[in-house]
Amino acid sequence: MDQLISGADNSGAQVSIKDSTIETFGDDVIAASRERPVIVDFWADWCGPCKQLMPALEGAVRAAKGAVALVKVNADENKTLCAQLQVQSLPTVLAFWQGQPVDGFQGNVPPSQLQAFIDRLIGMSGGDGAGDPLAEAADHANGLLDAGEAMQAAQIFQQILQHDQTYAPALAGMAEASIKLGQAEQAQALLDAIDADAAKDAKIAERITRVKSALELAAQAEDAGDVADLEAAVAADPQNHQARYDLALAHQARGDMPAAAEALLGVIMRERDWNEDAARLQLLKLFEAAGPTDPFTLKYRRRLSSVLFS
Repeated sequence: MDQLISGADNSGAQVSIKDSTIETFGDDVIAASRERPVIVDFWADWCGPCKQLMPALEGAVRAAKGAVALVKVNADENKTLCAQLQVQSLPTVLAFWQGQPVDGFQGNVPPSQLQAFIDRLIGMSGGDGAGDPLAEAADHANGLLDAGEAMQAAQIFQQILQHDQTYAPALAGMAEASIKLGQAEQAQALLDAIDADAAKDAKIAERITRVKSALELAAQAEDAGDVADLEAAVAADPQNHQARYDLALAHQARGDMPAAAEALLGVIMRERDWNEDAARLQLLKLFEAAGPTDPFTLKYRRRLSSVLFS
């Protein structure tokens, strides 16, 4: 577990690449990350992609000349640590800054993606990363959010806001992540903190609309009935549109948007304009909350069109 040193940057910071265990992780990663970002590579002897990634990762860290450090953790020998950090596949790479995980990826990645990862870390820590580091970090967090990794995205947004608590893209992104994590009150507080002029930006405005729609849906779902009782009511009387509509709200309360959409489509198929078009309007709210390019929206827009124009 000897530390490997190769060269120094202009400030005299030495390149650090070392092995670590659960016993030394606190010093090697948490404490060390208060000085510079620390990249942690979780690997195993049997993992082919690990053996491909590790030399590329080591080379990229050496090329950064001390701006970041690399710590390698054998997953088979440190299963408790992997469980604590929710490492579920190998290789997994996590980056820590100021004692917190701020970025990461799984699997082998091409050199360009690896370099962009390191550039984001250098920029986040105030180094000479290319471009606007906050914007690059926010873009990466947005990508994680779109991929369903709300917790990882939230960690990056939090780190950005520690640097600039008024940064609108991070506030809006963190608000959406909060919604996905079931933290509606926090999401509203984050929306309230966004500057009015910044909210005029098209991308930020779209995200704000999405979060507001999700908040509205969450408020509706507070008084939703029991799924089993409503399913029984619909089974007893398939023409009970109110029960089917309420069933959609109950599924919505559970976060099961596909089931909610199916129930709403069931109302539309039987009586399109029931209750002043309530089912279709509710389905459109689900689309708005998910976003126009979300797979859920794309799938159920097609289903809605098929029903309306059949």
